[in-house]
Amino acid sequence: MASVSLPFTSVYLQCQVIVRPIRASVSGKPSVSEPPVTTLSEKLPLKKIPGNYGIPFVGPIKDRLDYFYNQGRDEFFKSKIQKYQSTVFRTNMPPGPFISPDPKVIALLDGKSFPVLFDVSKIEKKDLFTGTYMPSTDLTGGYRILSYLDPSEPKHAKLKQLIFFLLKSSAKRVIPEFEACYTELYDTLDKELAEKGKSSFQTVNDQAGFNFLCRAFFGSNPPDTKLGDDGPSLISKWVLFQVGPVLSLNLPKYVEELVIRTFPLPPFLVKKDYQRLYDFFYHSSGFVQDEAGKLGISREEVCHNLLFATCFNTFGGMRIFFPNMLKWISRAGVKLHTDLAQEIRSGIRSNGGKLTMAAMEQMPLMKSVVYEGLRIEPPVPSQYGRAKKDLLIESHDAVYQVKAGEMLYGYQPFATKDPKIFENPEEFVPDRFMGDDGERLLKHVLWSNGPETEDPTTANKQCAGKDFVVLVSRLFVVELFRRYDSFEIEVGKSPLGAAVTVTSLKRASF
Repeated sequence: MASVSLPFTSVYLQCQVIVRPIRASVSGKPSVSEPPVTTLSEKLPLKKIPGNYGIPFVGPIKDRLDYFYNQGRDEFFKSKIQKYQSTVFRTNMPPGPFISPDPKVIALLDGKSFPVLFDVSKIEKKDLFTGTYMPSTDLTGGYRILSYLDPSEPKHAKLKQLIFFLLKSSAKRVIPEFEACYTELYDTLDKELAEKGKSSFQTVNDQAGFNFLCRAFFGSNPPDTKLGDDGPSLISKWVLFQVGPVLSLNLPKYVEELVIRTFPLPPFLVKKDYQRLYDFFYHSSGFVQDEAGKLGISREEVCHNLLFATCFNTFGGMRIFFPNMLKWISRAGVKLHTDLAQEIRSGIRSNGGKLTMAAMEQMPLMKSVVYEGLRIEPPVPSQYGRAKKDLLIESHDAVYQVKAGEMLYGYQPFATKDPKIFENPEEFVPDRFMGDDGERLLKHVLWSNGPETEDPTTANKQCAGKDFVVLVSRLFVVELFRRYDSFEIEVGKSPLGAAVTVTSLKRASF
């Protein structure tokens, strides 16, 4: 669920239950894969990268205003592609002055050039998780968290290994805890619909998602502790202080510019909130802290990393991706709802009425729907990397030379909706990834900071919880259509993801 890599983002943990393309298996440890190799075509012309950064200070401000207000994010990129007749060009990325010391990037906006961002032999990822700026480490206990470390740094492998350990330890709790927490969610939705005629999905999803993660990962139920039900609201404030400069909060333009994009918000304003979260994780994660000691990592440092991985990465991803999935499945219509309900219930019934990994293996449409959701609206839209050396980068149309030290930026929705890779790329096609042809397209699903066909390792920056995220996303769709035949929603705007209001839930009739 992130390299903003906003939530899941990068954002995301690796479970012992490994979810392969259209198959599921169990593995104790991720396999080691080679970094992607960029092969250059001899037939493509070598071109100078088009675009410019404008007048210092003025250019970055203009690009920021276009990005957030005058054009909007997608139109900002589309207009530059049209202007330069290239999917690779120079531009400034927000937030710019005074938060970002250097907003200049080379944008990679197609499915062929984008994957170079995954090649850690060519690209450095140090302190680039949120882009052209880095939030104060005062927001993370004074530590540079795993998401900000480059694989070349000694602590990267140790901290990522601890995330693998956490996910392996929690494997047996994932399915039962998800069933329990999301049964509570749907009970709440049913009750509110009966009383009010509608219900905010975000509110109940936040609570269910956070409780699920804490129960699955640490065997601790937040409402039974001093933290109570406050976790999601505390996390929201803490995350805002980190990524506010690159969010649109739907405030008046000049208020938003002054409050969140001119200077960083002071960390002391959320210090008490963060301490409450830290105390909960410190008292719940003793078994991971013990393991960290064997690797020479202090209890405090691993606790700050566990908090970040759970709250920013994974919880952040679930609160973005689950509402987005509801949006796309709702728009696809009742036929898809019926097909999913039939497939899901049949798979569970043929496995003795229990939801298992084996049961989900009999649900190819459900699995394809999840991959299509991750393709069409990836929860981690942006990726950054700095060239370690002079590079040649290839798009569909040309080859471009990048100098060592230059910042590269990829806007993932353009890469995963590349019309030269996907047919009808702007459409949500539920069965896109079914069958052999569908499986071959999975290498172009890139939400995890790497291809879906590759695995996270301690030597790369692919989301440690790639397979965990896919698993819980499948569980989300399964639990929905296990219980309901169909549903109706209203969709509004939200700083992250969609604001979904549920207006109708049709209970299972077969």
